[in-house]
Amino acid sequence: MANKAERPFKLVADNRKARFNYAIGETFEAGIALTGSEVKSMRTGKANIGESYAGARDGELWLFNSNISEYKQAGRFNHAPKRPRKLLLHKRQINKLIGAVEREGMTVVPLKLYFNDKGRAKIEIALAKGKKFHDKRQTEKKRDWQREKGRLMRQKD
Repeated sequence: MANKAERPFKLVADNRKARFNYAIGETFEAGIALTGSEVKSMRTGKANIGESYAGARDGELWLFNSNISEYKQAGRFNHAPKRPRKLLLHKRQINKLIGAVEREGMTVVPLKLYFNDKGRAKIEIALAKGKKFHDKRQTEKKRDWQREKGRLMRQKD
C-alpha cells in the first residue's frame, strides 16, 4: 500500500526574522491554550509572532508578546490581543527548554503558528542562540550568492 500523502497544514504566522537573528537548534511542536475568539481570529489569519518569545513562569512555558488581533464579531467576549498564552508541552520537554535557557543562555523562539491536519492550533518553537553581527553579515552574503547562482544557472539554459 502506498504511503499516505502528508496533509498540508494551514500556516497562520511565520517568524522569518528568527532564522536570520538566531542560530536555530532543536525544534519542538507545542499546543497553545487559546480562547474561542482567538481561534476565530487566527483562522482569518490575523496573528503575528514576529517579536514574541517563550519564557518560564511557575514551571510552565508561556508565549509572551504575540499579537492575535481582536475578532470583531466577538463583541464583549473578546480577548486581549497581547496576553501571555500558555504553551502545552510534556513535562520533560518543558524541563529541557527551561534548563537550556538557564544554563546555556539560549532563547526559546517561536518559528511558525499554524493549524495541524486535525484543526488544532500548534506553534513550532526552537531553542536558539543569538547571532553576532558578523554572523548575520555572513548569512546575508551566503543568501545573496545563492540568489545570484540561481540567476546565472537560469541564464545559462
